[in-house]
Amino acid sequence: MQTKSVRSTNRFPRRALRLGAATMIAVAALSACGSKENKKPGQAVASVNGEEITVLQLNDELAHANVQAGQQAAASKQLLESLIDRQLLQSAAVKENLDRDPKVLLALERAKSLLLAQAYMQKRIGTPAKPSAAEVQEYYDKNPQFFTARKQFDMRQLVLATASLDADAKAAIDNAKSLEDAAAWFDAHHVKYNRNQVSRTSSELPAELVNKLLAMPKGQLFIVREGERSLLISIADVKDAPSISLETATPQITQFLFNKKNKEAAEAEVKRLRASAKIEYLNAPAGAAPAASAPAAAPAAAPASSASQEANERGVAGLK
Repeated sequence: MQTKSVRSTNRFPRRALRLGAATMIAVAALSACGSKENKKPGQAVASVNGEEITVLQLNDELAHANVQAGQQAAASKQLLESLIDRQLLQSAAVKENLDRDPKVLLALERAKSLLLAQAYMQKRIGTPAKPSAAEVQEYYDKNPQFFTARKQFDMRQLVLATASLDADAKAAIDNAKSLEDAAAWFDAHHVKYNRNQVSRTSSELPAELVNKLLAMPKGQLFIVREGERSLLISIADVKDAPSISLETATPQITQFLFNKKNKEAAEAEVKRLRASAKIEYLNAPAGAAPAASAPAAAPAAAPASSASQEANERGVAGLK
């Protein structure tokens, strides 16, 4: 059978105050790059082997941790301890000359570049206007597959290592009439796999994949590659899923449209800068064609998990 390949509690949490050791060392080395004679601005709140930690540093930590007003007193104590730990690690890293390590210096240069680029974008494009109710309504009306005409796909899967999909395995899958036929071939040829059953709605899948799934007959096999693992999938059933009201969808649509405006403004600014810049590609890999780059430092929304990234970018993450 022909297959298709598709690429597809109110306490302040202490763990949020602790950076990984490697990250702390890198941040420490960044601070250490400046002259030791430069006195840190702000009133000192602690001293670690003669190195001051200031109230400005503590306030910056509070701001980045998004601490609620009622938790700031307790959080300040924990954050100060975190800053002390970081200073100790910084001093230890400098003693071992890690601030001169080429890998650390490269990481610091990258962090500096990203921070400056993000600061420029923030200053240049500012904060886009919040999407209007009319814009939200338009998106809702134009995307019924996410809201009012959702479908649920019940799927059976065989999960195996991508490396196992050699020419013989692909030929066997092409000739298989069902998922069970493919599983029998895997068993006979000692190919390891796991069985799985999942249900996904059209709100949770990329639009391109949804269209492909709707066009497939039940039982047709297709492959989705996810890095080191691949999924051999068969559609068991397609049925209507409960619709989502405009009221329920509005927060996610609003965030999606806001992020979209941010991204478009950032891309326009990078395009403008590229148009006026002299860019030369030196010692590029053979056959590599320069590709249009996306802005690396646009003001960003909160990160989504890998499983929901695609849906979140459409503004419907988490809707069931």
